[in-house]
Amino acid sequence: MDGPGASGAGGAPAGVVVVGLGAAGASLAWRLAGSGVPLRVVEAPVSSGRRTRSRTWCTWGPAGPGPFGHLVSASWPRVRLVPVAGDDVVAHLGGWRYRMLRSQDLDAAVRERLAGAGVEVEEFAVDDVAELREPGWTVVDTRPVPVPRTGRTLLLQHFLGRRVRAERPVFDPSTVTLMDFRLPQPAGGVAFGYVLPTSPHEALVEYTEFSGGVLDAERYEELLAEYLLRSGIGEVEVLGTERGVIPMTDADFAPSGVPGVLRWGAASGSVRPSTGYAFSALQRQADVLAARAREGSPLVLPPAHRRRHLLMDSLVLEALASGRVDGAGFFTGLFARNPVHRVLGFLDGGTGPADDLRLMASSPRGPMLRTVLGRVVPRVPLRR
Repeated sequence: MDGPGASGAGGAPAGVVVVGLGAAGASLAWRLAGSGVPLRVVEAPVSSGRRTRSRTWCTWGPAGPGPFGHLVSASWPRVRLVPVAGDDVVAHLGGWRYRMLRSQDLDAAVRERLAGAGVEVEEFAVDDVAELREPGWTVVDTRPVPVPRTGRTLLLQHFLGRRVRAERPVFDPSTVTLMDFRLPQPAGGVAFGYVLPTSPHEALVEYTEFSGGVLDAERYEELLAEYLLRSGIGEVEVLGTERGVIPMTDADFAPSGVPGVLRWGAASGSVRPSTGYAFSALQRQADVLAARAREGSPLVLPPAHRRRHLLMDSLVLEALASGRVDGAGFFTGLFARNPVHRVLGFLDGGTGPADDLRLMASSPRGPMLRTVLGRVVPRVPLRR
């Protein structure tokens, strides 16, 4: 079990060592810098090859992304889904916004805040996290771990994204394309284009796939080029590149097993299994961890997601991986048959039981019912 952080005498703040400055580590380090909590921050140097590539993180809703609203580089009042055939599903978000942050902006801001609080970012690769333990301190280890194989389903969300500039004004800067399914679809998964426009001429354009395995580098290039052609974007100048692989699993992530070391982030199940999103959940968890550290309480990680949402995610993953549901039709149908705030609220973990039931009722009933029955009804072998 993860060892809880020791409290200081009389409830005084205990020390915290943050390992890793990805979304999780950076979020906690920001909250603890200058808070009175003794703090160390350790990050692998660029030369080690262990640092995460530049990424784009997105959140949505009526409020901003925790304390990082000033770092939002773009936001949009509308989202759309493009089906394989038929009309686009376009939704206005009202008072909500879909927001984008860049990892390099967050990293720079957190380092500046730490420097202002007199906390140096110690750059070295951690081989044995237990060596960072000190009496009265908690090590919060946010580094990734191997994906557990103990769940029912494991899909990988893998993608190639390019920040591009087009000669023609082909992008609508008021609208995010969440999923554009005009692409070849993998068996037991789904593939789509994802477009975050920052001007009529510039956008982040991604080819994204949920499936059981990654592709060859050349195949990502081919599929992204195909999407640029099919979507009408056409020829572009490449300004930057993003690649990634995010596990989508209903497995439980094991604690560190080291007393005084709290494992957190993707390594603790903070990534939403059905979508690969994590940033909003990390902000909620960071608020709790920082509050407990300031009051001198043991650092106990709150759940990232509600149990019923994890169950629903598990059913969706199994239905996709088994091929029982058509991924493109499934996701398009959810947005077409429900208010956008219900769907996005569910994906962010903010819906109540009534809305969750309405979402379930709008999903393909036959395939989803067969998935449920496959879990509750034992299989009886056929007699010869």
